[in-house]
Amino acid sequence: MTMIVVAPLARIAEMAVRHGAREMISLMAKEQAFHRPAVIEAHRHLLLNMNDIAFKGTGNLVAPDETHVRQIIDFTRDWDRVAPLLIHCWMGVSRSPAAALIAALSVFPEQDDMALVRRLRAASPFATPNTRLVQMGDDVLGRRGRLADAVRSIGRGADADGNAPFALTLNDQTAGTF
Repeated sequence: MTMIVVAPLARIAEMAVRHGAREMISLMAKEQAFHRPAVIEAHRHLLLNMNDIAFKGTGNLVAPDETHVRQIIDFTRDWDRVAPLLIHCWMGVSRSPAAALIAALSVFPEQDDMALVRRLRAASPFATPNTRLVQMGDDVLGRRGRLADAVRSIGRGADADGNAPFALTLNDQTAGTF
């Protein structure tokens, strides 16, 4: 089953090994250091430096921007989908779920945005996709507001402790937590 595994930073090595992921997208603040799991080759790892904010940052904060979204789309379209794609951020709650939605729509653009977002909510009661990433993904992918509206409709996720990885299927297959 082709899927996207979304995880907090603390569980990326475990999830990469458990699911046989060979490719990974990291959405981390510039100053946050971490080690890429050995099973992910450097050339199949996309590191995007951004903070988890929904507005243009000031000072050291880096807001997600259209360049980040285009890099997610390009990387995902190059993914062979033989093994799961691992996407992570610090907690696995905001940036990475937003990136997972963008990735899923970039490889299966014909799917219904609301059905995709409902699968996200079913897979993770904690996911609260970053609204800035979602809006830019909606724009770049030409969704005409459907993705942003769908994400707004599910509201904020439950409070999370940053220890709840989950799988999002790319189309209407079963999704779930681990």
